[in-house]
Amino acid sequence: MTDDTTRATSEGDVLPPTESVWLDTTPETAYDPLPGDTDVDVCVVGGGIVGVTAAAELVDAGERVAIVERDRIVEGVTGNTTAKLTAQHGLVYADLADTLGDELARRYAEANQQAIADVAERVDRLDVVCDFARTPAYTYTQTPEKRDAIEAEVEAARRFGLPAHHVEGDETPLPFDVEAAVRVDEQARFHPRAYLLALAEHVVDTGGRVFEHTRATDVAPGGRPRVVTDRGTVRADAVVVATHFPVRDRRFLFARLTPHRSYALVVEASDAPTEGMYYRVGGNATRSLRTGVTDRENSLIVGGEGHRTGQGDPEASYRRLAHYARDRFDVEAVPYRWSTQDLSTPDGVPFVGRAGPVTDEVYIATGFGGWGMSNGTAAGRLLADLVLDRPNPYRELYDPRRLSLSALRTLLSHNAETTREFVGGWAAGVTGSGPTPAPGEGRVVRRGATPVAVSRDRGGELHAVSAVCTHMDCVVDWNPAEESWDCPCHGSRFAPDGRVLDGPAVEDLPRRPDEE
Repeated sequence: MTDDTTRATSEGDVLPPTESVWLDTTPETAYDPLPGDTDVDVCVVGGGIVGVTAAAELVDAGERVAIVERDRIVEGVTGNTTAKLTAQHGLVYADLADTLGDELARRYAEANQQAIADVAERVDRLDVVCDFARTPAYTYTQTPEKRDAIEAEVEAARRFGLPAHHVEGDETPLPFDVEAAVRVDEQARFHPRAYLLALAEHVVDTGGRVFEHTRATDVAPGGRPRVVTDRGTVRADAVVVATHFPVRDRRFLFARLTPHRSYALVVEASDAPTEGMYYRVGGNATRSLRTGVTDRENSLIVGGEGHRTGQGDPEASYRRLAHYARDRFDVEAVPYRWSTQDLSTPDGVPFVGRAGPVTDEVYIATGFGGWGMSNGTAAGRLLADLVLDRPNPYRELYDPRRLSLSALRTLLSHNAETTREFVGGWAAGVTGSGPTPAPGEGRVVRRGATPVAVSRDRGGELHAVSAVCTHMDCVVDWNPAEESWDCPCHGSRFAPDGRVLDGPAVEDLPRRPDEE
């Protein structure tokens, strides 16, 4: 990283996106691609926190396991997290009690607390160096109107077994005014990529295999399901699909999951708090803070500015986040900025379980809603227990078949928004025009009655691909901050040359002739 990337302008803007701090401070992996057809006990598709955790559980149980990853392991959503390992997920427990009932709300708290304990146990047992440290987590508000909600959350969290406390604003370590907060003790922070790379090594050392640059294109169910990839076929007794969005969506989850992007900065500030993780509720936008960023002194992660994928203004989101950090801290440098994508379920609880009614030996995990470090760890263990037919108290909690009345209302709202984006995208796509894009720019233009996505990369090369998402035919939109084509309907993302970056799409955007 050059010295230039540590500068921030006086107006609070930062330089173009870098890779996340977690990617920059760990080595690249170099696992080989799948060499051809193979046979294992369990094939895990996806090398993030869910997949690697499940694989570790399975090899420890004596299973022959193969992880298949499209790119490099722990470089996707997991490699771009704010890395909060906590059961404290904003104002969640009072809502869960209302929507799912006290018993499932209690299990949600237990599952996430157990996940922290599981990570701590593995760190100790495998002697993993990953900056693991216990720290309190705060949900705070700066508005008096949220005081009652804070108090209700404290009561609910304590009722469900969490070490939660009500604290006044002047009792938090934050250097700005706070009205009130929920503090949950004995949560944790860690370096997620360092932890998971060590876990992947453990998988390999215990007889498992990791195959990178191997793209799964289908999962065929049956007595012994098959994972079809661009490098060969993996036949297994069971398949775990942990790919952010499932390959081949047999439960039609695209209609029940809301895709959104969020943004993060690492800032170095003389007045940064030295401990704690923080999440703001109330105001125009949520804000997330996390201390203890590797070996950088006086540093913290500032996150937020989320919006639905394919909507909003990513560059403006970065600017607003930088302005927020400068308004509240004595910022000296902004060495990193990055964004990530996640999916939310209607009730806020991930979907983890069987992939569909006729896919008994195929299992999925998705919909972590920004809280994937603890929920992802819990999901990895649950998936392993499902494969091994071991008891697990959280099967009902995470069951993908559930649907509450409040979740149904959220579902209807989500799909109404999707319909508006579909119609609006096509209306703009068939009338689009404009000059040839400059480097770093992209636009949708019309060629006949067909919308074409045209962009120019930083090296000056022009790319032209279909502007019609290969998932369900929505028209994609250019994301200038990440230089990608994003689908505003269901969150698929594509590189300028059409390669799939995020599902639910599994097929690339077809190329079109370049026209200067």
